[in-house]
Amino acid sequence: MGAGSNGRGDDYGAVPLRVRLSALAAVFLLLFGLPAATLFWMTAVPGHSYFGSLPPLTLSQTHLAGRLRTHVETIASKPHNVGHPEALDEAARYLEAQLLRLGYPVHRQSFAAGGTTVRNIEVVVEPADARAPTIVVGGHYDSVGEAPGANDNGTGAAAVVELARALADLRHRSAIRIRLVLFVNEEPPFFKTDRMGSLVYARALKRTGEPVLGMLSLETLGFYSDRPDSQHYPLPLGLLYPCTGNFIAFVGTTGSRAWVRHVTGAFRTAARFPSQGGTAPGFLQGIDWSDHWSFEQAGMPAAMVTDTAPFRHPYYHTVADTPDKVDYGRLAQVVNGLTVMIRKWASPAAQP
Repeated sequence: MGAGSNGRGDDYGAVPLRVRLSALAAVFLLLFGLPAATLFWMTAVPGHSYFGSLPPLTLSQTHLAGRLRTHVETIASKPHNVGHPEALDEAARYLEAQLLRLGYPVHRQSFAAGGTTVRNIEVVVEPADARAPTIVVGGHYDSVGEAPGANDNGTGAAAVVELARALADLRHRSAIRIRLVLFVNEEPPFFKTDRMGSLVYARALKRTGEPVLGMLSLETLGFYSDRPDSQHYPLPLGLLYPCTGNFIAFVGTTGSRAWVRHVTGAFRTAARFPSQGGTAPGFLQGIDWSDHWSFEQAGMPAAMVTDTAPFRHPYYHTVADTPDKVDYGRLAQVVNGLTVMIRKWASPAAQP
């Protein structure tokens, strides 16, 4: 009788203990497990980053690096924006001339901003089939304030020109339509306003009903460091990514997660160059700080391709952002990797 009574007491006492342990486990999961799983979901990308010494530049990459340097020095040795309209127009005319020499019809999208007329500049690699889907690859060519804007974003504009050169032979043969665009007015005071060039462009493209697979924003591509602790991040991303700023990053908001994952994986198969990728909510510092923001506003998936700008580049948005600070060799390797990636997408056998 006594033994039976003790057994019932032990069982009765064990039930609250299990409940308490379950509650503690649930709290632990809520506080640590769920955030960790969410962070992993946002930042996980396919493939593996290239690791080790970079391969030496090929002869074609050496020539590419020289052309990139010429473009950056020409358009980004002095401030060029609505506050410096003559220099902005000079940069636009240079970029248009380069594209015309490559045999493209050059399309201008002009609009008024800040008391002057400005323009986006576009060329198109038309597909073999007019019904083919589209990708947009673009970068802004204006600088901020009194900054020359060599890295931000002379490098992105130069990359657009060289992609146009590298993809020119695909005209009327490509499995996808490739729109190559140079945007104006990405920088303040127009950033995230209706006078931001990429937003003007994205809204107009959306109105056509053209099917867009995704957009790549080429933003601040030319600063790299092999020094430990040269790379920084907004919290909590520093827990997951390397502290050495020697990689190119593919970044987007969580709404473009599938596109960011696809692009990161595709680049990793195309280039022997360190790469990182991931997404985060747009409110996180830096995640939507480029022209990809505009395309997401228009309902199109988009990713920023970047050296991470202020999280690595010490001359970001300063008068010291000059052409001599750009690493043209690594810039050429990134542009070459993007070329290989896009050419694979343009193959009839493999669309993005």
